Amino acid sequence: MIDATALRRLTAEALGTAFLLAAVVGSGIMGERLAGGNVAIALLANTIATGAALVVLISIFGPISGAHFNPAVTLFFALRREMQPGLGLLYVAAQIVGAIAGVWAAHAMFAMPILEVSQKLRDGPAQWWAEFVATFGLMLTIAGAVRYTPAAAAYLVGLYITAAYWFTASTSFANPAVTIARAMTDSFAGIAPHSASGFIAAQLLGAVAGWALTRWLFERGSARLESRS
Repeated sequence: MIDATALRRLTAEALGTAFLLAAVVGSGIMGERLAGGNVAIALLANTIATGAALVVLISIFGPISGAHFNPAVTLFFALRREMQPGLGLLYVAAQIVGAIAGVWAAHAMFAMPILEVSQKLRDGPAQWWAEFVATFGLMLTIAGAVRYTPAAAAYLVGLYITAAYWFTASTSFANPAVTIARAMTDSFAGIAPHSASGFIAAQLLGAVAGWALTRWLFERGSARLESRS
């Protein structure tokens, strides 16, 4: 039985993830249509919209659910024992459902077929390594924000993803729910289902590695440093 508090949290996760994907996919479609074949301009438009949306969504939904919008983030907090496994699984379900709904909403806004399958291949070790790095860095950002500057968390995550769009070869999906949903759009932001499994595996490994490092770096290590100051 889901109580009212849990229901609000799950609703916030679903809505936040839906709007995130609407921003990712919708800005990709708009950017590609207006860029006249200039992929760099299309990616820049996609980047700015995604980073800005993250700041807003984390700010408004963070006080309700923590604004994970990402199974890798939920796994990270479960490993930190700040998320009960049962609720964590419900978070993941809400995130995936919300992500798919966000893709469909973007398709509807741009008069595209609601149901699509991406044909854009993103395969190979370099892409998988990029997703590991992107997700690992996201966990560092979140852990550092929670530890030292929680009021700035929304801005730090938004800025990190904005930067990671450009310094990673994969354009920093860093999110299994996003990856699943983006396999369902044959647009600028898409990823072929064949490529999605490698991305998701790398993202989950990045989340676990990020948890392992930040457990020492921002908790035990930082406590020792503070005790000497």
